[in-house]
Amino acid sequence: MTSSDSSNDSYGLLKTINSPSDLRKLPREKLKPLADQLRAFVLDSVSKTGGHLSSNLGTVELTVALHYVFQTPEDRLVWDVGHQTYPHKILTGRRDQMATLRQWEGLSGFPLRTESEYDTFGTAHSSTSISAAFGMAQAAALKGENRWAVAIIGDGAMTAGMAFEALNNAGVADKGRLLVILNDNDMSISPPVGALNRYLAQLMSGQFYAAAKNVGKTVLKPVPPLFELAKRFEQQAKGMVVPATLFEKFGFNYVGPIDGHDLESLIPTLENLRQLDGPQFLHVVTKKGRGYKRAEADPIAYHGPSKFDPAVGIVKPSTAPKQTFTQVFGRWLCDMAGHDQRLIGITPAMREGSGMVEFHQRFPARYYDVGIAEQHAVTFAAGMATEGLKPVVAIYSTFLQRAYDQLIHDVALQNLPVVFALDRAGLVGADGATHAGAYDIPFVRCIPNMAMACPADERECRQLLSTAYAQNHPVCVRYPRGAGVGVEPLDDLQSLPYGKAEVRRTLDVSLLQERQPRTAILAFGTLLYPALTAAEALNATVVNMRWAKPLDEQLLQLIAQQHDILVTLEEGAIMGGAGSAVLEALQRAGISKPVLQLGLQDAFIAHGDPAKLLAMQGLDAAGIEASVRQFWLAKNSQSN
Repeated sequence: MTSSDSSNDSYGLLKTINSPSDLRKLPREKLKPLADQLRAFVLDSVSKTGGHLSSNLGTVELTVALHYVFQTPEDRLVWDVGHQTYPHKILTGRRDQMATLRQWEGLSGFPLRTESEYDTFGTAHSSTSISAAFGMAQAAALKGENRWAVAIIGDGAMTAGMAFEALNNAGVADKGRLLVILNDNDMSISPPVGALNRYLAQLMSGQFYAAAKNVGKTVLKPVPPLFELAKRFEQQAKGMVVPATLFEKFGFNYVGPIDGHDLESLIPTLENLRQLDGPQFLHVVTKKGRGYKRAEADPIAYHGPSKFDPAVGIVKPSTAPKQTFTQVFGRWLCDMAGHDQRLIGITPAMREGSGMVEFHQRFPARYYDVGIAEQHAVTFAAGMATEGLKPVVAIYSTFLQRAYDQLIHDVALQNLPVVFALDRAGLVGADGATHAGAYDIPFVRCIPNMAMACPADERECRQLLSTAYAQNHPVCVRYPRGAGVGVEPLDDLQSLPYGKAEVRRTLDVSLLQERQPRTAILAFGTLLYPALTAAEALNATVVNMRWAKPLDEQLLQLIAQQHDILVTLEEGAIMGGAGSAVLEALQRAGISKPVLQLGLQDAFIAHGDPAKLLAMQGLDAAGIEASVRQFWLAKNSQSN
């Protein structure tokens, strides 16, 4: 595919498809040209907006085949992981909105039930599709509705235990119409696919094969030797073309593997499966980045690129960008590993996203990628900690939610020294509500033995990671996506005092205006810097709190005694967050002071530009200043 293929007006056939019903009116021979145009459109569109690319280029034919064979939206499609749904969105009436992808009030990068009736289930976190589709299939059966529920699971989502829990449950169901499609896009673990595989897969999925198999068993069953011979022949025949699989042991009829880019294989196989009873499992093999050579060669780099020119590909910036918090963590991890042989690095399938590539290269024996299995990652770390090792679990804030029981029961209850590096804390911009790290402070600080550090910048991030590592109990260090203000980290492994805050600005009493209350802003994390800007205009004290748990209660009490109003500031949920911790501490100390809590409101925050989202929440410098002034006015009016 060249840039001219995807940049000129060559989408004539695609433009006639405004819904899957339009697709189903096409003659079969038009589907291949349609798929080619759809792939070109995906590449052209994502190159202009940024977003997930490799995975979507790999699901073009599968998407076309599914909407062609199944009566969507009556038949339910559940995509997992949801970042492979751009072709689905384009074919379901959202083609002209793709220019708004992952932007404020634009299309979500994931399935979203409020966006379209074709998005039957939100799947931005992986490995939920089989459970959801099984629930839909059972609901249909209970309501007497003859419709299919199809779970399309891929991009590593099959590695999570929840997927196998669902298979274990669904495989014994005696009602409902469920099809699970494994979108296997890792060719290295799959056997070659070709004409013989295609023919036998179609044959094995067809009515003829199913009927013949059942008739054979009925006829031969009275003659045990012949019946056993027939059974063994069937197993051997399937074994010649079907990889060893446990899916049939779960109770599914397994078909495949077939070429997921071959419509002449996909469509007849899906049509045959649609006629069968019982839970069905189809294994398709696809290639990430299909049709765009650069993405095929490096699907990781093109997994979620920013804007780029398809003719040129991704170009590294000529000037070095500011160091991100993720990079700060990755370098600290390598440095600490060189210093301490006990350090173990663990990630649930986020090596690149969590900044662990260099660690993996330099310390392969101490690197563990456990797959998309957050629960296992946390308990695995706990097991290592019991043996005197020092595990560091690099995990996105939003994904730690998936291992909450393990965090409590397996780590905190046993008071094990595991460090959790919580990337993507706070708002994450284009990925939206599903990936926002809004809840880690509330759900961590309520757990005994747990601690939570909130570095304000890159230097503090490195230092607080060292502080966390030095403790003999579990500690989380939360930091946001992207770069901070640019405070260069120190080269050494120097730590900061555990549980201690610092005053970064002190108000000037001589500049206080009439009836202006003495105000202190208690900032948790990177919002320290907009707080400092706002404080200049407000003439307020600013405290860099650094720790949401334990709080520096000694300094807090001193600040409370010296000021009339306290303002807490955090890029996290207000309810139960760091501001709540301040209120609880003041109450314990018998101090009654007005406290304004600023943070993320009690609502899910959609995708958009991160700076804009923060401003909309009133968490930029101007918003902080405005909120404090409004609070002053309210307090003054109450005192009149």
